[in-house]
Amino acid sequence: MFKPLLLLALATGASLALPAGAQETASITQEGSSLRFEAAGHRITLPFPDWLTAAERLAPDVVALVESNTYSDPKQAFVEFFPRGQSLENYETTYAARITREPGRSLEDYRRTTIFGYSQGCKPEATGMFTFGEDSETFFPALAFICGAYLDSVSGFEGLGAVMVSVFRKTDAGIAVIYQEWRGPAFYPYDPAGWPVSAETFQARAEEIQAEAELLVTAIP
Repeated sequence: MFKPLLLLALATGASLALPAGAQETASITQEGSSLRFEAAGHRITLPFPDWLTAAERLAPDVVALVESNTYSDPKQAFVEFFPRGQSLENYETTYAARITREPGRSLEDYRRTTIFGYSQGCKPEATGMFTFGEDSETFFPALAFICGAYLDSVSGFEGLGAVMVSVFRKTDAGIAVIYQEWRGPAFYPYDPAGWPVSAETFQARAEEIQAEAELLVTAIP
């Protein structure tokens, strides 16, 4: 199954800043069996949400079948998808992508910041992470982050935990993360049987996003 490189408790962290400034245009379009998110001078191509049925995947407008919201300013942009009837306040799963115009930033640094941010709201003893393979010059593996229980101080998340998979991409103009999160009752992080998604589904989704997600520059500032 998984080949963990790292599985450790993280006691401290810093949350990722929310976007600020005037919103600019962002678009979501459908191309075959993929979605394209264009914003901040980039295009992210990503596979469909995995909760869609086989019939829904054949629809001419898949975006209309999910809840979504976007944000874009000159420096960063994001898109979030939720199953119908779910939202930021009550989701069981969310699928998203974030682009940042940081041409000099490395994938390794972005991954460290992602781990740092994820860990902020989680109980240290219930926190862990691993990667799906080893770093190389031609391969940057997907990251799994496990939050078995949120901190009691995180309002609205009492008694809940989550697992997340993140895939990272980079161009000469920016950097991006494409990620999916599953949330449910709190669980013991080192036993996948208690996770809010099966280990098989989790791994399959990580591999699908890793194989299909692309980031391209569409405009140079």
